[in-house]
Amino acid sequence: MFKLGVVGMLMLSVVSAKDTAPSQRLAEASTVFSEIMAASDKSIPDELLNNAYCIVIVPSLKKGAFFVGAKYGKGFISCRKANGNRGWSAPGSVRVEGGSVGFQIGGEETDVVLLVMNQRGADRLLASKFTIGADGDVAAGPVGRSASAATDAKMTAQILSWSRSRGVFAGISLQGATLREDLTDNQTMYGRKLTNRAIVKGTIAPPADAKPLIAMLNRYSPREKH
Repeated sequence: MFKLGVVGMLMLSVVSAKDTAPSQRLAEASTVFSEIMAASDKSIPDELLNNAYCIVIVPSLKKGAFFVGAKYGKGFISCRKANGNRGWSAPGSVRVEGGSVGFQIGGEETDVVLLVMNQRGADRLLASKFTIGADGDVAAGPVGRSASAATDAKMTAQILSWSRSRGVFAGISLQGATLREDLTDNQTMYGRKLTNRAIVKGTIAPPADAKPLIAMLNRYSPREKH
């Protein structure tokens, strides 16, 4: 019972630590993406970004510790605008959750970026719940502005994933983590409980707090949707 109580308190602390306001996380997501792309030798390859249907940015994904190694974080998804319009959609809110049993002492915060590389992956990711690996192929993304690792293996993955922790940027696998749309945060941003599909597939204007993030996405990959 004592161990379960400790686990419960630690899980709660993980959740509480990341339950910041959407406006703050939008600013953090913009900063994360800007800093990653500004490092030309350690960034997401241009070719992959330009071929992505959607992007997910989760600033400061929290890895909990002690008895249960939990993962929890909140971020945003944006997709290419439809109907030949240039640029990226208004962002929808997502929660990332996952865990593994083990004795992991300490915690770590990691910035996570996912690129969704095809329409099938985008459709699945826009469901109310998506399990990475189970609902779509995922691979660790290559690093470097002109990385030739946009190989057949990488290009056939539905999702490519990267992380940045303590200044180190690298491809990672997030097998087993779940992404859920966050209707509560969407309501905070848009004044009503919109689904992520309604936001990124519609013509909804981004809130003021999201404009720096959208501007950064348009700066690095402004082209039209496929």
